[in-house]
Amino acid sequence: MVKMLIGKKVGMTQVFDDEGRLVPVTVLQVGPCTVTQVKPGGGENAGAVQVGFDDAKPKNVPRPLMGHFRKAGVKPKKVLADTELDGQQSPEPGQQLTVEVFEGVTHVDVQGVSKGRGFAGVVKRHNFSGAPETHGGRFGRRGGSIGTSATPSRVLKGKKMAGHMGAEKVTIRNLEVVRIDPEHDLMLVKGSVAGSNGSYVRVRKAVMPPGR
Repeated sequence: MVKMLIGKKVGMTQVFDDEGRLVPVTVLQVGPCTVTQVKPGGGENAGAVQVGFDDAKPKNVPRPLMGHFRKAGVKPKKVLADTELDGQQSPEPGQQLTVEVFEGVTHVDVQGVSKGRGFAGVVKRHNFSGAPETHGGRFGRRGGSIGTSATPSRVLKGKKMAGHMGAEKVTIRNLEVVRIDPEHDLMLVKGSVAGSNGSYVRVRKAVMPPGR
């Protein structure tokens, strides 16, 4: 059907596997997503399907976008994304896609936006060690020298310095699918996922699953 759906990060918990081992998992609400547009071959994003997730209030949606939703015959959505087709079968506009799309899938790639940390120093942002706390050390958590002498008389590109930390798009690849609950549109994946609870994520069938 499709390779990717939009969802939300619910939070983390732990479950027991079939062998009685405790497994840390992230709970994701995957779908239901509504097909808002099917893009045929020959143009931009040829062969792609546009899906929408999470109903939006009409008063918060721009008029051009409202026309787009009206043409597809669906309710306005907060989040839109394009996804590739998985196979020859193409969904129709207005069709609902649920977590059952991932039935039988063992690994997924999950993309989210990491938590924003604001302006952070080099110790927090780049794991610098800082200066000694004893024996008269007074340098503290500063980054130290950032440049060279007369040559080349500038700060080199890529120098690790204090600055904005977090709020970046992060993709975690090959997360193992522990459990799928179609009744509640939930997916449990082993390990952590970038972002805060309630943030939007994109769940995609793994591009290169382990063992291939």
